[in-house]
Amino acid sequence: MDDRKRRVLRTIVALYGADGEPVGSGLLAQEFDHAVSSATLRNEMAALTKLGLLEQPHTSAGRVPSTKGYRYYIDNLLDTGASLYPKEKQQIEAMFREMDHDPERLAESAAKALADMTGYCVVATTPKSEDLHIVHYEVMQVGRFTAAVLAVTSAGGVRTRTAKLDFELKPGDAQMLAKVLNTFFTFRRAVDVNEEEMKAAAESLGRGGVVYYPVLSAAVKILREAGKPSVYLEGQQNLLNYAQHEDSFRTLMEFFGDDEAIKRYISPKSERTTVLLGDEMSEYRMPGFCIMTKRYLAGGGLTGAIGIVGPTRMPYKEMIPRLEYFALLLGECMSGKAQEE
Repeated sequence: MDDRKRRVLRTIVALYGADGEPVGSGLLAQEFDHAVSSATLRNEMAALTKLGLLEQPHTSAGRVPSTKGYRYYIDNLLDTGASLYPKEKQQIEAMFREMDHDPERLAESAAKALADMTGYCVVATTPKSEDLHIVHYEVMQVGRFTAAVLAVTSAGGVRTRTAKLDFELKPGDAQMLAKVLNTFFTFRRAVDVNEEEMKAAAESLGRGGVVYYPVLSAAVKILREAGKPSVYLEGQQNLLNYAQHEDSFRTLMEFFGDDEAIKRYISPKSERTTVLLGDEMSEYRMPGFCIMTKRYLAGGGLTGAIGIVGPTRMPYKEMIPRLEYFALLLGECMSGKAQEE
């Protein structure tokens, strides 16, 4: 790969990304300001095709980047040092100022905002923490037979669950139950709360305390779920704009329905922005699409991720700085730094 072949590949990636049409030697010559002849460029394209970096969809058509070509481009030719214009930064900062900074709602809002801005699908996860605990419980009566359990997590989030009882709640029941929940289940790790703890909490309510078991169970479920990352998907409908890759739509829908797979694929193994091409995904192979992800730091050593699911021919040079700035602000808001400033 000499310098001219690199430039040819970089230019074809850019041109194909702009309009989705195979690139011919004539158009390529224009991009080179006719400093290189069309015949020479055809030879270079043929050489890149032989290397497996370009493909020719039809005999008379131009060339398009292959999966191998995109991988080479992303790993060796892509300028990852590009930055956003100040105006675009201000636009993104304004979006975050309007968001609810509850960790759960924040991840969802950030995913929606980035999907609207890019026109692609965006997935975001909340941080995972085995040590996350509940710092306070409240119980509210929301119906004659229904109580709502509200819990504030150590990460600053608020979780709720409802509990249905077999009898009508009396005045004072909600306060009594909240006191028991705060006594037995706050500042405890989920793995430390077992059936014996549940029985002890029920017995503390006096004889017949077992009837309040649905409320205790709701509180413990909140605790157990709080440390698990939630997955938010926004903008799936945007991918319908790429009908030329409709053969991958079924796989995409299956992928979007598998939260565990999403968590695996959008959890970068390093601090760098990573790009996984659809042809490289063994479990959910989706030619024509890719997943670009970035980890964010939420404070206290906790991390989450935000990623863009879009066509392989997306303009990476523009999308990477947008994704990285969203990840930066998402982490700052999650950790409370944005409020402090």
